[in-house]
Amino acid sequence: MEGWDPNTKSTLTKIPLLTTKAGPRDGAAWTQRLKEEYKSLIAYTGMNKSNDNDWFRISAANPEGTRWTGKCWYVHNLLKYEFDLQFDIPVTYPATAPELELPELDGKTHKMYRGGKICLTVHFKPLWAKNCPRFGIAHALCLGLAPWLAAEVPILVDSGMIKHKDDTAAATASSLQF
Repeated sequence: MEGWDPNTKSTLTKIPLLTTKAGPRDGAAWTQRLKEEYKSLIAYTGMNKSNDNDWFRISAANPEGTRWTGKCWYVHNLLKYEFDLQFDIPVTYPATAPELELPELDGKTHKMYRGGKICLTVHFKPLWAKNCPRFGIAHALCLGLAPWLAAEVPILVDSGMIKHKDDTAAATASSLQF
């Protein structure tokens, strides 16, 4: 964690590390891993709320806990930009990090793969590999998605690639006037 800003370091040290090395095909061990994932996510979400830094909501979209969906948001110039968030747990998890997807941003930035999968290869994937199996979904959000949003959303807004929902609604309303 050398060279990290103090806030990130402080946040990361408060997210519980996971101990069970199990993926979706590992039966009871996967169930134990999911329990650890939920504990870690609950701790991270609680910490964010207590610091008035709430920025995502996710939940498992299937009983197996292999598909996750939700929302994430970023505030830029006092406006909240909200995006759908989804990802699948890879079969090789936790050795392989989940690929986080923001489908509505697909094609709007070069730091994204087809289908809206955000690019985490250079910065996050080596960190994940070094910390496997201790990192989980909460760590992927904290160290992968949060910095990506902070870097990309302001650029996308300032370049006009994304518009705030109020701007879009106002433009639609004005075009409907006679």
